[in-house]
Amino acid sequence: MGYLDGFAVTLRQHRIFGGKRVTGEYSGGREYAKGDDSHDVKSDKPERMHGRHVLNKYEDGMEKCIGCELCAGVCPAKCIYVRGADNPIDEPVSPGERFGFIYEINYLRCIHCDLCVEACPTEAITETKLFEFSFTNRDDAIYTKTELVVGDDGRPQKMPWEDWREGDDVLTSGWMRATASSGDETFDGLVGWSGELGYGVRAAQGSQFDRDASQADTPTAAGSHATAKPHTRPHGGAH
Repeated sequence: MGYLDGFAVTLRQHRIFGGKRVTGEYSGGREYAKGDDSHDVKSDKPERMHGRHVLNKYEDGMEKCIGCELCAGVCPAKCIYVRGADNPIDEPVSPGERFGFIYEINYLRCIHCDLCVEACPTEAITETKLFEFSFTNRDDAIYTKTELVVGDDGRPQKMPWEDWREGDDVLTSGWMRATASSGDETFDGLVGWSGELGYGVRAAQGSQFDRDASQADTPTAAGSHATAKPHTRPHGGAH
């Protein structure tokens, strides 16, 4: 019966039986690379998609990474290697005393658990929505700081072996909760983001009271959630 139950689930999802089709025609990026996207249909990715990492900068161009190595320490796959160094006095790389001198991520090991993002005290490492990238050699799978640091426009650098689509490189850290990292309810509705190059200060998530009220007033489909209007503060920065 287990096999028949599985087939029944599949049939119920078919459009003939009133289900919603969730698959599309996709060539694995081959047709898209040739300039034809008619056979390369991709579904829109959720805001909290966990994809390829980036290292962010502040609005003044300084790097957010301070070389504390917390991301490497918390990584269960041991795929991150970081070494910090003292900031040059004349030309500091980051606002702190130290900066990330060496930063490497081995994507042959990474499981995209995002513990590195949660552990980062400066919101330096976040993730894009890119999840399709392949390598012809092992060296390309090890991303160094050269590939990970965002460009002057605040967007991720795009490697030749990566299949970027529209929207994959925006709001790269939008999935994170923009309040207190510990979830303290007194921080609900407050802006907790520092300014990011290319993005500025993001709006807060909104209070739990407003989110509950929004869900009660807005009809939603089963399993979906309404999004409340976020509260904002006149000034950003950590609280």
